[in-house]
Amino acid sequence: MTAVTTARPEAPALPPAKPLFSYRRHWAHRFGTAPFLPMTRAEMDALGWDACDIILITGDAYVDHPSFGMAIVGRLLEAQGFRVGILSQPDWQSAEPFKELGRPELFFGVTGGNMDSMVNRYTSDRRLRHNDAYTPGGEGGKRPDRSVIVYAQRCREAFSDATIVVGGIEASLRRIAHYDYWSDKVRRSILVDSKADVLIYGNAERAVVEVAHRLAKAKGSADEAVAALDDIRGLALMKRSVPEGWIELHADDVTDSDEGARMTRDGRTVIRLPSYEQVSADSETYARASRVLHRESNPGNARPLVQKHGDRELWVTPPPIPLTTEEMDRVYELPYARGPHPVYGDAKIPAWEMIRFSVTIMRGCFGGCTFCSITEHEGRIIQNRSESSVLKEIEQIRDKTPGFTGVISDIGGPTANMYRMACKDPKIEASCRRLSCVYPGICPNLNTSHDALISLYQKARELPGIKKVHVASGVRYDLAVTSPKYVKELVTHHVGGYLKIAPEHVEDGPLSKMMKPGVGAYERFRQLFDDAAKKAGKEYFLIPYFIAAHPGTTDEDMLQLALWLKKNKYRADQVQTFLPSPMALATAMYHSGKNPLKAVRRGGSEEVETVRGLKQRRLHKAFLRYHDPENWPLLREALKTMGRAELIGPGKHQLVPAHQPIGTGGGGGEGKRTGKKHGFQTFTTKGLPMVKRKPGAKVARRDG
Repeated sequence: MTAVTTARPEAPALPPAKPLFSYRRHWAHRFGTAPFLPMTRAEMDALGWDACDIILITGDAYVDHPSFGMAIVGRLLEAQGFRVGILSQPDWQSAEPFKELGRPELFFGVTGGNMDSMVNRYTSDRRLRHNDAYTPGGEGGKRPDRSVIVYAQRCREAFSDATIVVGGIEASLRRIAHYDYWSDKVRRSILVDSKADVLIYGNAERAVVEVAHRLAKAKGSADEAVAALDDIRGLALMKRSVPEGWIELHADDVTDSDEGARMTRDGRTVIRLPSYEQVSADSETYARASRVLHRESNPGNARPLVQKHGDRELWVTPPPIPLTTEEMDRVYELPYARGPHPVYGDAKIPAWEMIRFSVTIMRGCFGGCTFCSITEHEGRIIQNRSESSVLKEIEQIRDKTPGFTGVISDIGGPTANMYRMACKDPKIEASCRRLSCVYPGICPNLNTSHDALISLYQKARELPGIKKVHVASGVRYDLAVTSPKYVKELVTHHVGGYLKIAPEHVEDGPLSKMMKPGVGAYERFRQLFDDAAKKAGKEYFLIPYFIAAHPGTTDEDMLQLALWLKKNKYRADQVQTFLPSPMALATAMYHSGKNPLKAVRRGGSEEVETVRGLKQRRLHKAFLRYHDPENWPLLREALKTMGRAELIGPGKHQLVPAHQPIGTGGGGGEGKRTGKKHGFQTFTTKGLPMVKRKPGAKVARRDG
């Protein structure tokens, strides 16, 4: 992937990626490495600091571990020589807590945390969650709604002249005008609403390091310094107008083989998205903008985007160049304390408890599932750590993490088995605009070898003191079936009784809108899984995830899924109802009723059936829990309305009985029947809530 250039100096070109650790360190490197990044003025004094260069503000508890975004960003900036402080979950009711560490010399870095704050606080039915896995004690309410906006505004109140940079997944997924499920309207870019100076999206390492060094060297006004950042990849800022020397290509004119692609070679093409005012007024225009945004997501050929908000222009540079393996290794080998800040004492932080014995081996996902945020945030190009770096971290966990019993709880990333997979031809990869490498089928240019991953698994489980290395979830089964050797290694050595995978549905209609493979791929994987378990003498279970109420799903689709579940003796303990997250393609379907996977043209767009009403959403969820007596009245009513009353009765081929047990029938809650009285056994598995199972039945559950 080479950077584009321009023949006209007034049009800033996008330079090639500078090696992440090649910068001359800032002068403050002389202070050395902090045991934990300071959270108080007293800690700063102990380090000999009179000020912080950068202050990071996060909605999460501060856990100094590479699974927590602010720890990565903080330690990386520290390695560049900057003095970095952290304000974790500050009280947002006033600006005073934001003055704790003083005014930063360079900027405030603001994030909502590892999750979007609205997803963190509300269910898919817009109900308030009362717990927060990223807070000590799991306590809810320790971060505000729309945390990035609130935190940035408090920073501005505390120090009106400070530079504010927003980032993390909440900012990343809201970088342009976006549909917001919780307010049921299109909102402006979060950069506008937060009144921040700069937004960094995606994996932030390259951009945040470049921004920090540029601001440290800047001369002149702060506004001039910020304006000069517009050639950094993975960044958004506001402009009064499009710079001279750029040729605008309107989103309406962008096609699969557009003229702008030729002009990209000159580095002078910017794609004009429909304005905030246009996409907020017309949902079909919104769908078209969403399609263009996602097609401009390959770092090898993406062009800058511009979107008018009022009288100003939102300028979004192309995505960052992925980190090399060497860079990934160094990022994950920074001097993390590998635990929560001492300020939390003995308080348990659920997210830390869950990942403390797990290892990240890669980033990114080329699956492109339309409901998922991974691709939008981390990109489609897989970024890998080396085998030696991963093994070194496992040894660190073994030797330094309190409570380790010899079991690595999970080894993987956003997906478990995309490690070292990539396009066979870098030139094809750099020019490709496909939204997925595996849908509608696996691309012939994709290298799907699992050999490197198998080797890593084998070496990890052979380390002294390591009893078991689990792969807990994230297996992309359509890739796994290409390697029976991988499935054998996985089942024989890395499954702890249960393996969670995500077929999401069994009907072609919703699967085509999710960009997920057909149920045939799942069946092939299940056969390989069962055969391997039998040969290993193990009794293992697959836990398939399913989504209710996804765009493109009809009542009949959910009925067929319920019948499939019953036929296969699956009883879902918990299920996931579709939640329209910002910027996702499925969210564009939900909002517009149009299909952005195909061309979106006035009068010629493909319609998508969407499930919007609460009653229908509850019905779709009830089909997934067909076995729960609380859902039977709702299902009986629906089956009669659908003309499928023959499915009401006691037969094996029927879905729900005609009778209603006393004390049940609330319509969506948990069943009142428990334990041996009704022939059920209860058991718990490590990391899973209690599941109810009939003897011989398979188990299905989904978090959320």
